[in-house]
Amino acid sequence: MAEPIRVLVTGAAGQIAYSLLYSIAKGDVFGKDQPIILILLDIPPMLPVLDGVVMELQDCALPLLREVIPTDKVEVGFKDLDAAILVGSMPRKEGMERKDLLKANVAIFKTQGAALDKYAKKTVKVLVVGNPANTNCLIASKSAPSIPKENFSCLTRLDHNRACSQVAMRCSVSADNVKNVIIWGNHSSTQYPDVHHAKVNLHGSEVAAYEAVKDDNWLRGDFISTVQQRGAAVIKARKLSSAMSAAKAICDHMRDIWFGTKEGEFLSMGVYAAGNSYGIPDDLIYSFPVQIKNKTWKIVDGLPINDFSRAKMDATASELVEERDTALDFLSQ
Repeated sequence: MAEPIRVLVTGAAGQIAYSLLYSIAKGDVFGKDQPIILILLDIPPMLPVLDGVVMELQDCALPLLREVIPTDKVEVGFKDLDAAILVGSMPRKEGMERKDLLKANVAIFKTQGAALDKYAKKTVKVLVVGNPANTNCLIASKSAPSIPKENFSCLTRLDHNRACSQVAMRCSVSADNVKNVIIWGNHSSTQYPDVHHAKVNLHGSEVAAYEAVKDDNWLRGDFISTVQQRGAAVIKARKLSSAMSAAKAICDHMRDIWFGTKEGEFLSMGVYAAGNSYGIPDDLIYSFPVQIKNKTWKIVDGLPINDFSRAKMDATASELVEERDTALDFLSQ
């Protein structure tokens, strides 16, 4: 049996974590023969709730779960980590300006980045989920200078899965018959879900998504806005934000980092933009199509980009530049 790996989940008393922890503990993410030590970090008022989560994890009687450590202390939470899933963030409250939200989260992710820098393994893989995820991820990375920037990513896999599912439903196939959709940019309503390079498996043969769907107006209109606004639609219906689907996307994202992507397939992930071939400013965490091998991602280069796509890719980049600049102002204060 392999040595146990140490996996941290922050915001561990929240509802995304509640859907996530079981999947991690039973081996869906890091492999069926990989023992796990789960570290659950949350703020002090949530510790009693966390005790309940620990009890439930114990009661699942999972063979791979070697230990569960609940804590509110970063020096315990971030020690010797192999993987960190940063779910906890300051949620947007009613009447709150986006700037105020950014300021609160800069403080959180500066602290967590510094804790990663000080206590975690230098090989740690860090996934930022808490919103605004791209900018939070950038702040965490900048606050952890001794950990390679390539080790940080943010979650746009939920948007990616939403896009796959929309195309699949439209073509009356299952979601695993759709591949190579792309989410470009920010995990916000400016993101650009792009199917110009996507393929749909129809009756055993691969067809370009535009050809399979046969409705360009939908693909350039309602499809994009449905994926962009899906989070808000779930909140409106459930009165709570996406949890089950977010947890599934986190599992997909981390599993693909651990085990790699299939030959000829790419996935969406918010990663460091430096050196990209698409003219996106370097110092951003931006969602690109990536391929992964040996736990290392690489941006898929050289995809042809039409004018329609270019405008949308630039618009979401502009929003990220503005977010970054505001956040860096707070960071330097």
